[in-house]
Amino acid sequence: MRNYVETSAAQPRTLRRAITFIHENAHRDIGLSDIAAAINVTPRSVQYTFRRHLGTTPLEYLRRVRLDRAHRDLLAADPSVDTVMAIAGRWRFSHAGRFSIAYREAFGTPPSRTLRGA
Repeated sequence: MRNYVETSAAQPRTLRRAITFIHENAHRDIGLSDIAAAINVTPRSVQYTFRRHLGTTPLEYLRRVRLDRAHRDLLAADPSVDTVMAIAGRWRFSHAGRFSIAYREAFGTPPSRTLRGA
């Protein structure tokens, strides 16, 4: 995922609006049609814009935002109170195994290790 802040001036308005919507609603159950409706364009237009300017899909971008937020929450969590799955669920990850695989691919460590602070 390219850095949104560094590239925002060069991005088209459609992309900036979609990215803003994703960041503001990552905790909600949203999909491609929700993103498109929120910015008044077609789902195909959203897909094309993300591919052209970011080299990814809107849903992959959303997934990465959610992983980043889960990572942040795991770092700040109390391991005696919080669980990996509670934090993952907060960011709309419902399958423990898939979350763990995606997390490890993104951050190079299992989410349980991040939670423990190891």
